[in-house]
Amino acid sequence: MQMEKFAYDNRIVKNFAIATAIWGLVGMIVGLWVALQFYLPQTSLNFPGTTFGRLRPIHTNAVIFAFVGNSMFMGVYYSLQRLCKARMFSDVLSKIHFWGWQLIIVLAAVTLFSGYTTGKEYAELEWPIDILITLIWVVFGINMFGTIIKRRESHLYVAIWFYIATWITVAMLHIVNSIELPFSWMKSYSWYAGVQDALVQWWYGHNAVAFFLTTPILGLMYYFLPKAANRPVYSYRLSIIHFWALIFLYIWAGPHHLLYTALPDWAQSLGTVFSVMLIAPSWGGMLNGLFTLRGAWDKVREEPMLKFFVVAITCYGMSTFEGPMLSLKNVNAIAHFTDWIIAHVHIGGLGWNGFMAFGILYWLFPKMWGTKLYSTRLANNHFWLGTIGIVIYAIPLYWAGFAQADMWKQFTEEGLIKFQFLETVNSIIPMYIARSIGGTLYIIGAIMMVYNLYKTAASGSFIANEEAEAPALEKAASHGKEYWHRVIERKPVMMLVLSLIIVAIGGLLELIPTFLVKENVPTIAAVKPYTPLELQGRDIYIREGCYTCHSQMVRPFRDEVARYGEYSKAGEFVYDHPFQWGSKRTGPDLAREGTDKLKKSDSWHYNHLMEPTLMSPGSVMPRYVWLLDNDLDTTSTPAKIRAMQTLGVPYPEGYDKIANKDLMTQANGIRINLKIDKIETPANKEIIAVIAYLQRLGKDIQTESKNKTASIQ
Repeated sequence: MQMEKFAYDNRIVKNFAIATAIWGLVGMIVGLWVALQFYLPQTSLNFPGTTFGRLRPIHTNAVIFAFVGNSMFMGVYYSLQRLCKARMFSDVLSKIHFWGWQLIIVLAAVTLFSGYTTGKEYAELEWPIDILITLIWVVFGINMFGTIIKRRESHLYVAIWFYIATWITVAMLHIVNSIELPFSWMKSYSWYAGVQDALVQWWYGHNAVAFFLTTPILGLMYYFLPKAANRPVYSYRLSIIHFWALIFLYIWAGPHHLLYTALPDWAQSLGTVFSVMLIAPSWGGMLNGLFTLRGAWDKVREEPMLKFFVVAITCYGMSTFEGPMLSLKNVNAIAHFTDWIIAHVHIGGLGWNGFMAFGILYWLFPKMWGTKLYSTRLANNHFWLGTIGIVIYAIPLYWAGFAQADMWKQFTEEGLIKFQFLETVNSIIPMYIARSIGGTLYIIGAIMMVYNLYKTAASGSFIANEEAEAPALEKAASHGKEYWHRVIERKPVMMLVLSLIIVAIGGLLELIPTFLVKENVPTIAAVKPYTPLELQGRDIYIREGCYTCHSQMVRPFRDEVARYGEYSKAGEFVYDHPFQWGSKRTGPDLAREGTDKLKKSDSWHYNHLMEPTLMSPGSVMPRYVWLLDNDLDTTSTPAKIRAMQTLGVPYPEGYDKIANKDLMTQANGIRINLKIDKIETPANKEIIAVIAYLQRLGKDIQTESKNKTASIQ
């Protein structure tokens, strides 16, 4: 059999590896900065770009798309070439992919820092960057499938199945969730509103975790773990069940982020059922990974990268048990909106994604530089620092979550709420301090890794083009009787199409009824569009990332109704592009902020935004002093009104031409109210618009309730 000579491209792998290390440190350091602001709000520096609301999406995007994204591409480019016994389809496409992805990361950091955000979790990037992401993802797909098609190996190994499913599903999720209507060169409104926007967002958000942070990393596990252990995968049959069951079930689970909300009950129930079912394939994959190490535990004790892999897979198992548990309504009622969720997310992020990336880096660098790891001792120290850091990070946050839920739900003997919201925040400050200590240890370990990898590279010589040889792929005349899955494994296009069908089923059956069946979002006559000033204020609220700390969703619990007011209804969000239900309460819920129950004066809001501790002693909210000085951009009002009209918001025909007149009338009313309380400020300042928006929240529902009461009488 004639052998063909070729060379693997290690340069693209090196580029992604270096980017992984750099962006990993950046994302972690920003995360530590964010953690400090929970008990040292002055670390926000009283500057717009450095508040929690703007740094938090920078942190999440840096960790998800820069750190884990680059590590995924690093592992895929290395393993795919060797599994296909072929160089990447195009070196040019590889370079476009690398530099295009780094450009996206830089643009994301700059725009989020500047306040350009869609306000949708894990999808905050604005429409021009969304388009660029789509283009670069297509480049990656062409390069990947081109390599698979020109392969010299007939069989598609299990890792490649996960790569294919990842590519097609992420493309589907990104495109559907990113449908938005631009009204300027850097700003847009979500095409969806309220309940429908929430469902689409968490269909995307949960499955971004599933198909960006999980399935590709599982593919890497199936390649690098057996390689590092020098053992075959434990069970081929189990890997088949793991793959198909996982991608089918995962896509249904998004609604479990919206339990007890205004989402229709049938959708919530679907999310719960499929989330519980996810335990089986998830743990099947975990056991397949751990059992691969059978008979190799002596090697685990010796090899640092195997230690990282073992803890990573264990954290994957913990997260994929905890996720279904959190989807149970009785557990979700305790955990949602608390720091329990933050602990859960970071077990996956720090343990599963972080440790898998570290293990792969430790394995790759000696291979690509033709040398030994500079220091096994340093790598082992990194492992223990990282592991201890995860424990110190997570346990206090679980504790904080239980404390929050317990204090929120307590009543006095007289039936009154026992604790003010701020008391619950101040009671868990020690847990926040412990969390930042754990994060610091984790970062120190990562810095040690970077030094170790640098010294490893310095001691060797980089192999840019790794020579290899393999026989050309021969098309067999007949395969005879064979296992059914072997047929699919020889046909990458069939694998792609089947994966798309499997993942599309759940999405279609959840999304289509929510959009087409009117009863899922009943209208409320009292709910009216935002005034131009309120709309401007809402956009500033989103720009500043207020949704990262405040929810706008009162659930039908005794404590929430007693604390905030009437529980939220689907029909009250029909003009919210995007929705603002939130996912974490560091501050109180604001859904009823403008109602008689919670209403505060305009001057209270002014002073609270200027200096939170002046009105709420002990508050950890940052100051928003720039809102007092920034002029409101009223030139954008007509474009915003026209965009909203296109989205179906019933402003009168031609209202865009007179909207600013109404805006100034309302702004002057607030200015006069402030003047009565001895606060002098022009009517054209951003703080006026934010006050208008806050004072509007919940008023329509209050009007509806009053009308119902009057009609009954």
